[in-house]
Amino acid sequence: MKFEHTEERRMLADTLDRFVAERVGMAARHAAAESPEGYSSAIWRGLAEIGVLGALFSEDDGGFGGTGFDVSVVFEALGRGLVVEPVLGALMVGRAIVAAGSEAQRERLAAIMDGSTVAALAHDEPEAHYDLAHVATRAVRNANGWTLDGRKAVVVHGEQAGVLLISARTSGAVGDETGISLFVVPGDAPGLVRHPYARIDGGRATDLVLDQLHVEPDALLGLEGQGFAVLEQAVGWGVLALCAESLGAMEVAKLHTLEYLRTRKQFGVPIGSFQALQHRMADLLLEVEQARSAVINAAATMRGDRVVRERALSAAKYSIGRIGSRVAEECIQLHGGIGMSWELPLAHYAKRLVMIDHQFGDEDHHLARYMALAAT
Repeated sequence: MKFEHTEERRMLADTLDRFVAERVGMAARHAAAESPEGYSSAIWRGLAEIGVLGALFSEDDGGFGGTGFDVSVVFEALGRGLVVEPVLGALMVGRAIVAAGSEAQRERLAAIMDGSTVAALAHDEPEAHYDLAHVATRAVRNANGWTLDGRKAVVVHGEQAGVLLISARTSGAVGDETGISLFVVPGDAPGLVRHPYARIDGGRATDLVLDQLHVEPDALLGLEGQGFAVLEQAVGWGVLALCAESLGAMEVAKLHTLEYLRTRKQFGVPIGSFQALQHRMADLLLEVEQARSAVINAAATMRGDRVVRERALSAAKYSIGRIGSRVAEECIQLHGGIGMSWELPLAHYAKRLVMIDHQFGDEDHHLARYMALAAT
């Protein structure tokens, strides 16, 4: 079966590709990633202005896209440019608000889509090891709202976030799916302590300490103790986005390597004429196409049955983790020692490909998860 995007999605991809080519060169990307904010506010505003954030949400929610294929188109283009701006957080937090938010909470969507508010998901905790139900942070109801205590780890763009979506346990034991609640919390809330740091693949993240963090009663997103399903959906959108981003990065790494094989000479001929290297590159091209098929399949299931959706997402994340790591390794080896140099963009694409495997579950985690879902 031949898959093609609609005319609107092709236009979106072309617009975003032009923006990335003109505004997000490697020098600009490094400057943004190494800045105190971890991203460029000018590029972030530009992405919002050309409609990138609006494409992540449906018309009913104030956007103009919102399907799995819209999200994959956006993040594949972002992956081609190694964009470090906080689009992923906008997607996941926005999707959670769409799924379960009150009218007051849904009013935040406009600020998320126009780029005036940076949003971040604060869910991962130390020792969780990708277990989505591992929530030790506690939320206790009081007369004036809720009090949250606990720790959150590797909150991407959490340092600059104006709004945080925080998971906390209101009942049950650590590891139970029931008893997890979600809270929409202002980024400047008293009792929120940040420990920021730079990420190895660019940008910044922070660990959060919630020390008697008080939030208002209306901060609760959805029903008390029933936040797991909303969290799973929001993270599922994040998994799809990461898979598409990895696919875009793979494409660039592949093209750079093909160009190198055509131009680098040994014994008076391009090294791409050596049969052994041709075979390795051919295998790599087939792997990238397999990754593309996995992303397309996952994007097609985002509106479907929960088990079908989550199985497709785990299959895609497993494929992306395995193939992305292989693309990184093979492209560097085919370049030789220069492949690891800071000046060559390939080294930065390779780092991002490897690190994507570790966000929201590595290939081992998702292979086990796929098998468990297949048995249901």
